[in-house]
Amino acid sequence: MSGLYDDSVGVEVSSDSFWEVGNYKRTVKRIDDGHRLCNDLMNCIHERARIEKVYAQQLTEWAKRWKQLVEKGPQYGTVERAWCAFMSEAEKVSELHLEVKGSLMNEDFEKIKNWQKEAFHKQMMGGFKETKEAEDGFRKAQKPWAKKLKEVEAAKKAYHAACKEEKLAISRETNSKADPALNPEQLKKLQDKVERSKQDVLKTKEKYEKSLKELDNATPQYMENMEQVFEQCQQFEEKRLRFFREVLLEVQKHLDLSNAASYKNIYRELEQNIKTADAVEDLRWFRANQGPGMSMNWPQFEEWSADLNRTLSRREKKKASDGVTLTGINQTGDQASQPNKHSSSLSVQSNTVQSVQSSYNPFEDEEDTGSTVSEKEDNKIKNVSSYEKNQSYPTDWSDEESNNPFSSTDANGDTNPFDEDASPAMEVRVRALYDYEGQEQDELSFKAGDELTKMENEDEQGWCKGRLDNGQVGLYPANYVEPIQ
Repeated sequence: MSGLYDDSVGVEVSSDSFWEVGNYKRTVKRIDDGHRLCNDLMNCIHERARIEKVYAQQLTEWAKRWKQLVEKGPQYGTVERAWCAFMSEAEKVSELHLEVKGSLMNEDFEKIKNWQKEAFHKQMMGGFKETKEAEDGFRKAQKPWAKKLKEVEAAKKAYHAACKEEKLAISRETNSKADPALNPEQLKKLQDKVERSKQDVLKTKEKYEKSLKELDNATPQYMENMEQVFEQCQQFEEKRLRFFREVLLEVQKHLDLSNAASYKNIYRELEQNIKTADAVEDLRWFRANQGPGMSMNWPQFEEWSADLNRTLSRREKKKASDGVTLTGINQTGDQASQPNKHSSSLSVQSNTVQSVQSSYNPFEDEEDTGSTVSEKEDNKIKNVSSYEKNQSYPTDWSDEESNNPFSSTDANGDTNPFDEDASPAMEVRVRALYDYEGQEQDELSFKAGDELTKMENEDEQGWCKGRLDNGQVGLYPANYVEPIQ
């Protein structure tokens, strides 16, 4: 028996057996544990659903980011499509995991919640109806047997006390016989006490045996009643266990994507897309679109025509401009009949200042004329800060001459229209606004913040002549500097 003491019957127990008084409470507690386990399982499924959702979102974000990087990157052709197939796979898998999340919450979670509500009924005073019924059933089945057990324990205690008293009386009588100081009357009293002790032992033993026999006779009925209540609890627990097994199998089906046909198709399609990557095909495409296979408008002899726009000089091509220069413009119709139309700079101006470097044909003569006005394709972007790139800097020059490239400001024709020299001016100290890298030998190079001396005013192409502090003299863009106040 367990050594516990149940206040309802007042019987000591000294073992951990179910049959001991009060030990049925573990079975009753299992009902409350069943309700708590339902909550635990719902929390478990809810956390897994949240993980599925987060994973799906991360897959989508990853696919979106890397799809943009690959499409904007240098990879091309069939290998690019094979690479992008991984992003398509991620998007499709993300959708499947969102479906898993929906199944876990809308089906499994709700199923457990509804079953718990039907299986456990809360009472107004707290606790569950099923727990109280089991508690009352066990208490009722155990009460008669516990009462007889209490009588047995009391009889046993009385019997053991009588035996102890008898032993003590016999010991005193034996010692008194060896003591000559005791008179016969005292000795007689000790003998009488021994007799009474023996009679008490007999009486308590008889009562103890009788109560124990009655307890034995009540035990079968007690066990039957307890078994009946316990079986009811077992049936209730069996329903919960079977339900949990059913739910766990459904969760497993929802989580197991390996058996889903759509999941298999995703990776079958991914494998096919990767296998379609063809290095030979990609190399052939690059050769045709970016290499020697590209078509070329080879230079041919063209007669000079006054209707064609003049060709910009190399110095004019080098001028800082943020526009897009149009090429091959032929004036026809009304356009050719407008003598005041400014056509020296065939460019569309924008609000951002960029400096470009013209990559010119080394076989082209600076003063040659042609039928097209074109800006060289390999422009080099100058070093301009992000703040300066967002500012608008209007050009300080304009070409007011007519369509005739040979027009002269002197009516007598004494001046050279191709002379780039400007009239001399007083030297002025200026400060560089931007970095500039000289592209030809007669150009200066400087950094933003450097100071230099302007020697001549701006010419019609927007260039100034200046001198660095180290004595180097050369040209620079006029709108790259500002006067020092």
